Amino acid sequence: MNAFEITGGIKLKGEITPQGAKNEALQILSAVLLTEKKVTVSNIPDIKDVNKLIELLGDLGVTVERINKDTYTFEAKNIDLNFFESDTFKAKGGGLRGSIMIVGPLLARFGRAAIPKPGGDKIGRRRLDTHFIGFEKLGAKFVYDSKKAFFNVDATNLQGAYILLDEASVTGTANIVMAAVLAKGTTTIYNAACEPYLQQLCKMLNRMGAKISGIGSNLLTIEGVSVLGGTEHRMLPDMIEIGSFIGMAAMTESEITIKNVCYDELGVIPEVFKKLGIKLERRGDDIYVPSQKHYEIDTFIDGSILTIADSPWPGFTPDLLSIVLVVATQAKGNVLIHQKMFESRLFFVDKLIDMGAQIILCDPHRATVNGIDKKYKLRGISMTSPDIRAGVSLLIAALSAEGKSTIYNIEQIERGYQDIDTRLRALGAQIKRVNADAPSH
Repeated sequence: MNAFEITGGIKLKGEITPQGAKNEALQILSAVLLTEKKVTVSNIPDIKDVNKLIELLGDLGVTVERINKDTYTFEAKNIDLNFFESDTFKAKGGGLRGSIMIVGPLLARFGRAAIPKPGGDKIGRRRLDTHFIGFEKLGAKFVYDSKKAFFNVDATNLQGAYILLDEASVTGTANIVMAAVLAKGTTTIYNAACEPYLQQLCKMLNRMGAKISGIGSNLLTIEGVSVLGGTEHRMLPDMIEIGSFIGMAAMTESEITIKNVCYDELGVIPEVFKKLGIKLERRGDDIYVPSQKHYEIDTFIDGSILTIADSPWPGFTPDLLSIVLVVATQAKGNVLIHQKMFESRLFFVDKLIDMGAQIILCDPHRATVNGIDKKYKLRGISMTSPDIRAGVSLLIAALSAEGKSTIYNIEQIERGYQDIDTRLRALGAQIKRVNADAPSH
């Protein structure tokens, strides 16, 4: 087991470049299965979840070539559909939540697929019904084998359909779009997710010859085509990393420039951090965060306490709520954090309370933060990371805390953040990787 040992309370300085977007990668890489032609993808983050998916594509028969650190070519000419029945697939597919994303493209192109019941983060129930109901509307038939915990899917005759999603699921929308691009006739998806990642996927598919209109809205229309070609695609920078770095700069009183952020694709993210009192400037396509000793949380116009809640895009992404919560602990003022989408994402606040933060966990979805305005620093402690985003929030807290912190279970952090310790050391952070067994509690 690896752990991070962090000596906090040090001001950081310099430039940092966000990695490619993890959530976009899982969709884009699955889409290479839709064609036998070569697809080149750049700005791929070098992280476990993405590398596992690339490995899975290779096992399926995709010819994968790494051009440089962040660029690969994929050629899905000779796909081995029997690989689904193998123990290797059960082991690899079951351990990776993103493996559900290969089902849509495979159904579209080959008419069948199988999928083990997925694993992934412990952040509450993450249903896959949206994916399955969408596939069924297009004509796919599912058989669940409860003994093997396996879904077998038959989709020999996919037909376009009107689909009203019960939730604007990003992965669900992406999967249904990929299944529909090669289906016969027209598919309409209403209440579709419209995240930048999904827009990227639709634009890439159109370059491959798909006919998708309504990109960027919650009403997508897809006219089925018979075959798709190759293309080149560059992924967006990871908006969750960008938000994490803004929060980190504020917590540690650091002067940081975040490079190449694709600012126009960040939606309300910069504005939400400004509501916490954080100064940030757009400089071309970079974000400059000056060193600031204090930052004060806004109130609503009538003076009542600010609420920050997650909601589907173009609302605030749930992946950044834990970052906002941590940053608020050192602000001046109060804020109610309302995590609507997942019921266990706030359970890491007990670690922050141990560090000296003033937080009331109202229920599994809501926490009130009483900002201490840096009157005293958080204290370094030993803690374990429960999921990717909470892990980085705890990392940011540790960087700002007085004394030494140890974070265990950093495998969770590294599922989503590439070379995070190396990149933080380049800014002056005192963080090192150590071998350590996690505490038993």
